[in-house]
Amino acid sequence: QVQLVESGGGLAHAGGSLRLSCAASTITFSGYTVGWYRQAPGNQREWVADITSGGNTNYADSVKGRFTISRANAKNMVYLEINSLKPEDTAVYYCHARTVLLTRPYEYWGQGTQVTVSS
Repeated sequence: QVQLVESGGGLAHAGGSLRLSCAASTITFSGYTVGWYRQAPGNQREWVADITSGGNTNYADSVKGRFTISRANAKNMVYLEINSLKPEDTAVYYCHARTVLLTRPYEYWGQGTQVTVSS
């Protein structure tokens, strides 16, 4: 069974930084587009950033310049560096992996990690 496990969340002050990590079991991230989503209380889950198997990165406009997604294929990890934290970054952050194998799509979600930013 595929598991994505996020870590690195917590309580931080506005202006600070956090690095979230996503680890996978039984799949190899290098063959997947891996992304981060977040869901604040009362809001829908929103896409934040992703990184393709080729290493191309994409960001939501709301986080460009502050968030950096990266991958370490040797460790089978994907990271999300969050700088200049804002209270509105408070949310549960989810790791997501997707790929297509023989025309069949596959996707997996982690359980989420809470990020809370105090002003």
